[in-house]
Amino acid sequence: MGYKEDGKWWVSQSNFAADVLKGYEFPKKIEILDTTLRDGEQQPGIILTRKEKVEIAKKLARAGVHRIEAGTPAASKEDADAIKEIASLNLGPKIFAFVRNTPEDMKLARECGVTHVLAEIPGSEHLLKYGKRWTAERAIKAAIEATQAAREEGLYVTFFPADSSRASLEFLIDAVHQISEGGHMDSLALVDTFGCFSPEGAAYTVRKLKSEFRVPIEVHFHDDFGLGVASTIAGLAAGAEVAHVTVNGIGERSGSVALEPLALSLKVLYGYDTGIELDQLKSLSNAVAEYTRFAVPPTRPVVGDRIFGWETGMPSSLWVNCKNDEPLAMLPYHWSLTGQSEPKLYLGKKSGKDNVKTWIQENNVVLTGDQEQELLGKVKDLSLSLKRDLTPDEFIELTKSL
Repeated sequence: MGYKEDGKWWVSQSNFAADVLKGYEFPKKIEILDTTLRDGEQQPGIILTRKEKVEIAKKLARAGVHRIEAGTPAASKEDADAIKEIASLNLGPKIFAFVRNTPEDMKLARECGVTHVLAEIPGSEHLLKYGKRWTAERAIKAAIEATQAAREEGLYVTFFPADSSRASLEFLIDAVHQISEGGHMDSLALVDTFGCFSPEGAAYTVRKLKSEFRVPIEVHFHDDFGLGVASTIAGLAAGAEVAHVTVNGIGERSGSVALEPLALSLKVLYGYDTGIELDQLKSLSNAVAEYTRFAVPPTRPVVGDRIFGWETGMPSSLWVNCKNDEPLAMLPYHWSLTGQSEPKLYLGKKSGKDNVKTWIQENNVVLTGDQEQELLGKVKDLSLSLKRDLTPDEFIELTKSL
């Protein structure tokens, strides 16, 4: 893969310059853990039923996600039943449950049929002190006892120290050493609970953890500064093996790292194929939007409904000229790569002659050159009065007025 793949994408050559590539330490394999069914549902206002969770899990498996975090068994019977059903379906991805660091939660997860857990406990000094009102010693002791219980249950444990991005590295490393030595830990999640990592800070911390621990490092970031995807990629490029995501980036506050731009960026901008079926992203996004009742913004990267199209005259003309010979002259990647529809030309205040000509052809309208110019003026006036682009019906009505 390179900066240009015929019929697929065309991005900057600089992405693949030797001086750029030599700075990466991507692992041989990156796994994607989707936490839509747990962290995504924690977005206020989102309620997913058991049936909806099962359907989303099936679509996640179809999209090639490697791990599905199916929910928190202790949250409700509905959640526990959903986890049991998802685990029983043998969809292909590894199924994780999200648990507190208590022996009881480990037993409950095992009863739900999962073999993998993410075991959470506050991971920063201040969140323990002010949020949990626990001492560090108490938290470490609880994590040791719980992860020992998890091992006895035969569970794979991803230790999940919340807010570890804001912990002092000395505190975090010391605590994790105590827990890994006294308890059980198969992998370690670096958790940016409040989305406050810069990409450089994320990469630095991942490298520190990689130098201290022999277990895989996972990155679980949020998007409070709009840098979640960039920081996750920086963490992966520093050697982290697992990225945590949600569909449409749903989650608490500003949301979590979105699956769609992460998977697409890794493949197209970095040349790293995670195995995610990119052409499934749009349909997956649509399904989650339907089940969560939270609409996707029309210009959201990768999955927005209006990202492939133009209203303004100049780019519309450029598209008309190149679409049949080389559509990627006007696009960073082909719409079909992510399951999108062919670009369209919109009609509005900023449109030009080629927008009008396209709409005339699509609606089988016959006009003279002077009428086309008059129609363009009417389009602009109506669009300005409506403060939006026009519908096909409104266009037809304008043609009747000529």
